[in-house]
Amino acid sequence: MNNTRKIKAWAWIHKWSSLVCTVFMLLLCLTGLPLIFHHEIGHLLGTEIDAPKMPADTPRASLDRVIAAAHALHPERVVQFVSQPEDDDGLWFVTLTPTPEPTEDFKSVAVDARTAAVLAQPKFDEGFMYVMFKLHVDLFAGLAGKLFLGFMGLLLLAAIVSGVVLYAPFMRKLDFGTVRRERRPRLKWLDLHNLLGIVTLVWAFTVGATGMINTWADLIIKYWQHDQLSTLLAPYQGQPPVLLAERGPLQQALEVALERAPGMKTAFIAFPGTAFSSPHHNTVFLRGESPLTARLLQPVLVDARTGAVTASPELPWYLTALLVSQPLHFGDYGGMPMQILWALLDIATIIVLGSGLYLWLKRPQPQSLAEEAGARHNATPQGRAA
Repeated sequence: MNNTRKIKAWAWIHKWSSLVCTVFMLLLCLTGLPLIFHHEIGHLLGTEIDAPKMPADTPRASLDRVIAAAHALHPERVVQFVSQPEDDDGLWFVTLTPTPEPTEDFKSVAVDARTAAVLAQPKFDEGFMYVMFKLHVDLFAGLAGKLFLGFMGLLLLAAIVSGVVLYAPFMRKLDFGTVRRERRPRLKWLDLHNLLGIVTLVWAFTVGATGMINTWADLIIKYWQHDQLSTLLAPYQGQPPVLLAERGPLQQALEVALERAPGMKTAFIAFPGTAFSSPHHNTVFLRGESPLTARLLQPVLVDARTGAVTASPELPWYLTALLVSQPLHFGDYGGMPMQILWALLDIATIIVLGSGLYLWLKRPQPQSLAEEAGARHNATPQGRAA
């Protein structure tokens, strides 16, 4: 009897956690499918930018020239970040905003890293892929949307765990993978739902967990700033923020940062006063060369006035977890084979979610009190005589 109660409790958890999150999980799976191939789709749509082919030993332009070329297009804005694609060091992307604070109002300028020539001004805030990305990340609702989707991810994990608990007693009298095709449609879909659910178990749990972690990114970064940057900036207490005219050469800041971490390359640079830096530093984020270390960033804080390195802290475990979870969520570690595998598992999960919704809608409906009373009346001798 006690075991029966436990199974009923797990069944209740599975039913309601699944029902609440299913529609949103379907949306995330559908929008996530094109995002797995965002680079390839970008090339097809003509929105991806590639640096012109040049000899490998072509001299590189000073980063200050690159910044100046981009800033000349939008002199009323400030430069927040400058970044390089992981697979193309011939490009710089310069992000310009009205103020250093985080904002959705930004302009991006692609500049050739060898000639400092402006190549394009890509619009990352419009088009099909932008809509897919925003729906997938925050439902166009900012931090509130991210946290809501994170809660839906938590419900998905509860549905997966409870489904695993229920799978063993359900399959006790059936062979693994059995789909009873000769039975009524609802039973066939139930078997298919259970089969695909157990096959995609590890993937769905991994993607659900990493997706949930990704929704906390804004909060994790703010905590990192409070937890570690505040300690590193203690010597600067009471000093005014560094003005643009007071800043030293950015190329020098980049060079000293690369000297501090040999064997690494530039991921992006955050300027003073922006979300990833301090009011007194150019913070250079470096990454490794391997598929894993390319995702793990090493910050180097360079004094914006003097150009001297003041700190190079190791990232805490929670930021490392965030950085690892982001590419794992979209299958960015293993090239095209992993992308195809991620897409197939995504489609299988869509079937699991859709079949679960179908099973709920097609469940046997309990009779109403009036119908039950009528049925009982017809079953009596008086009812049959009538």
